[in-house]
Amino acid sequence: EVQLVESGGGLVQPGGSLRLSCAASGFTFDDYAMTWVRQAPGKGLEWVSVIRWNGVSTSTAESMSGRFAISRDNTKNTLYLQMNRLKFEDTAVYYCVKDRYYRDYGRSFEVWGQGTLVTVSS
Repeated sequence: EVQLVESGGGLVQPGGSLRLSCAASGFTFDDYAMTWVRQAPGKGLEWVSVIRWNGVSTSTAESMSGRFAISRDNTKNTLYLQMNRLKFEDTAVYYCVKDRYYRDYGRSFEVWGQGTLVTVSS
């Protein structure tokens, strides 16, 4: 069974940092692109960042580029999202998502984690 378990969320002040983790199991982690998606309270889903299966290629939403960095450790089957200079509008539930296709670009979402809540507040 494919499982994705996010952790690392919490309460942080504006300007602070958090690192989210997503522990993956039940599939060959290093064969799939992984994506972070977030959902702010009362709003729709927002794509955050994607990393390809080998970790070489990444892409981040423009509004978060320069503040957020996606990475992965294929030896630990873990995906990360380093978030710096957090803003009020970054408050959201953050989900990690497994790509559907083998060694693809992360455009087709297959399995979602349960999410971790990040609250940016003073």
